[in-house]
Amino acid sequence: MKYTPHTQQDVREMLDKIGVDDISDLFAAIGTASGEGLRAIGKSPIETERAMVALAEKNKVYKTVFLGAGAYRHYIPPVVKHIAANPRFVTAYTPYQPEMSQGILQAIFEYQSCITRLTGLDVSNASMYDGAAAAAEAVAMCINGEKDILVSDGVNPAVREVVAAYLRGSGRTAVSVPLDEDGLTDIGFLEGYGERAACCLVQQPNYYGNIERTKEIGAVLNRTDVKYILHTYPIALGLLASPAEVGADFATGEGQPLGMPLSFGGPYLGYIAAKEKYVRKMTGRIVGETTDRDGRRVYVLTLQAREQHIRREKASSSICSNEALCALTAAVYLGAVGKEGFRAVARACVDNAHYLKEVLESAGLKTRYSTAEFFNEFVTVSDKKSSVILNELKRRGILGGLKLSDGEILWCATEMNTKEEIETVGNIVRKLL
Repeated sequence: MKYTPHTQQDVREMLDKIGVDDISDLFAAIGTASGEGLRAIGKSPIETERAMVALAEKNKVYKTVFLGAGAYRHYIPPVVKHIAANPRFVTAYTPYQPEMSQGILQAIFEYQSCITRLTGLDVSNASMYDGAAAAAEAVAMCINGEKDILVSDGVNPAVREVVAAYLRGSGRTAVSVPLDEDGLTDIGFLEGYGERAACCLVQQPNYYGNIERTKEIGAVLNRTDVKYILHTYPIALGLLASPAEVGADFATGEGQPLGMPLSFGGPYLGYIAAKEKYVRKMTGRIVGETTDRDGRRVYVLTLQAREQHIRREKASSSICSNEALCALTAAVYLGAVGKEGFRAVARACVDNAHYLKEVLESAGLKTRYSTAEFFNEFVTVSDKKSSVILNELKRRGILGGLKLSDGEILWCATEMNTKEEIETVGNIVRKLL
């Protein structure tokens, strides 16, 4: 017999509360299996499977990639997959009985330790679903009365969309912080805003690849009660100042570059860290280390009174789980490459990206933000349509940058790109121009 946990009256009350007429309206944004999206309306199981297979066949794997914009192709040492694929880790989803799950708790604790060391901040949780969710949760932790939420226009648009979705639930909208002519967050705007804001979300490097003046931003925000959230590309932290060093209250980011393949968009990993004084506001689970009555080291889910299963409506978030396997993968990756190896990866990204910029400029493209320092992404402009350039690269088996407009492309390079690949792209572009 079908189990129905809610009466029709229950369902009606919930739909009225959120402002929709029918349950199907909740899935309207997904589209249909006829081509607009993934939702199957009135389809049989076999028809649904055929539709999914048809969508999957549109995928193409490129060996040469110059696309970033939030997801990055990095080398993954074989040991990472070897350890993370251990069945005892793969099947350990969520430690509902923490005292019986010492192995997975220790793995999460090591991950948290890695994130705090990477960001320089005091506390990290057990991970989030992805980087956008981590940023949105950090913003939610900072909401203070009617004060505004500031979000730099340099933050990835996908992250901004998720933040906006979180804020919509409380009837709020974010205030955009414009970029200056160098493609950097306008510090003058922040100075003029003063105490009217609850927090400010900035990305480092920003969406256009430019290295933000994070220390100057921190100096402005720290003079007020505005919380500073720095959304970071983890690999860049191998060379750039840590969030703690620039005065950030919270650090968030997408952990996919830490040992996870692109994998058609997931599963990925969101990380979030904060100063110790915010630990009781920290969203999600936190694993702590202690000793049992015999003096042995043990691990526990600590400060659970913060969480929604205890505080319910008083909790800062409804998040009650984490990406345990992805978190383990990130910890193994960081342990495998080590401190110097991590810096070497970051340096290789910078070197390859700057060489790519030189090659593309010599081929005839111009750099959009010529005076800004960048890490491993940058924007080019051209009279030639972006789609013409990118389609020709695809025809040659190369996934080029991201089309920002008819004449703008956001390019990316990592340690995976060779000199030969970069010069090949340059030669193709030169012929097109």
